[in-house]
Amino acid sequence: MTSLPPLVEPAAELTRDEVSRYSRHLIIPDLGVDGQKRLKNAKVLVIGAGGLGSPTLLYLAAAGVGTIGIVEFDVVDESNLQRQIIHGQSDIGRSKAQSARDSVLEVNPYVNVVLHELRLEPENAVDLFAQYDLILDGTDNFATRYLVNDAAVLAHKPYVWGSIYRFEGQVSVFWEDAPDGLGLNYRDLYPEPPPPGMVPSCAEGGVLGILCASIASVMGTEAIKLITGIGETLLGRLMVYDALDMSYRTIKIRKDPATPKITELIDYEAFCGVVSEAAADAAAGSTVTPRELRELLDSGKPVALIDVREPVEWEINHIEGAELIPKSALEAGAGLAKLPQDRVAVLYCKTGVRSAEALAAVKKAGFADALHLQGGIVAWAKQLEPDMVMY
Repeated sequence: MTSLPPLVEPAAELTRDEVSRYSRHLIIPDLGVDGQKRLKNAKVLVIGAGGLGSPTLLYLAAAGVGTIGIVEFDVVDESNLQRQIIHGQSDIGRSKAQSARDSVLEVNPYVNVVLHELRLEPENAVDLFAQYDLILDGTDNFATRYLVNDAAVLAHKPYVWGSIYRFEGQVSVFWEDAPDGLGLNYRDLYPEPPPPGMVPSCAEGGVLGILCASIASVMGTEAIKLITGIGETLLGRLMVYDALDMSYRTIKIRKDPATPKITELIDYEAFCGVVSEAAADAAAGSTVTPRELRELLDSGKPVALIDVREPVEWEINHIEGAELIPKSALEAGAGLAKLPQDRVAVLYCKTGVRSAEALAAVKKAGFADALHLQGGIVAWAKQLEPDMVMY
């Protein structure tokens, strides 16, 4: 178990209003006035004001964290509101960072909110992290996770990491420079990113909205424990939550001697690869734009339009005249038998990533003239069917 010294020195005092506001904290013996003063003095950087960032930001603000930085460059979309509770209906189209700041200040006007309306990059990450005591990473892609990890190592900062997918979530604390030889980082748990196309994003695979609250509350709890030095943190443990089973379990993580020492930041997009090399090779010269596909369909040429998404996605929307053969069926081989031999197969998915992966499998099986739709059904709808329901 990893009991750590407090991360932050206590502030000089609490005002009368602060004593009143945080009274339910102050009467907990383990936390008390000292712990609350540490929270007041703490500077916490939250990366992303999305599914995990939303509840975390609200609770850290309510808890009295004195300075909260928000890294966010996106705008609020209607599909966010199913889980990103820091934003509301009137925020659609607004900057997420500014919407989050307004909600935080509504919860606690004593918080100093610092907005970083930028994309986290190798060029800015280490300098940014150096300004804070603690980082919270709730981002949804592997490139940013590895960037956050490596920048935290180089900036000598601990960070709380969380991830969610469908009904499951994971949380841990990483800190290369932790005292007493307890240091480890994300690469000790996940040395390499998964193969491209293996792990769908939340946009492709979905997430139960309320799962965000469960994982974010654990992340926020870990932040408070680190700042104040109470309890046993998740440093050296991975917590796995399954909402369907309603089970929490923790797995021990140890420092892996084989993990290379982090000395610099790299190109994380290249390291994680959005699509595999096989998919990139298959798509080269075999990609059609939505307008080219429209012309192809209108020309009367024999085309087989194949939707490689999942049945639940097909039920939401699909291109007229298409046939559903999920990517998993094509890659397993069973779906290949359904592909017509006498027509050019044109594959599409939501955004073009899965269809490129499926195209590699289809070409390998001998369908040399097969194509895939650039940008997927999202691009098709945007350019040709703006009234199409989108998810």
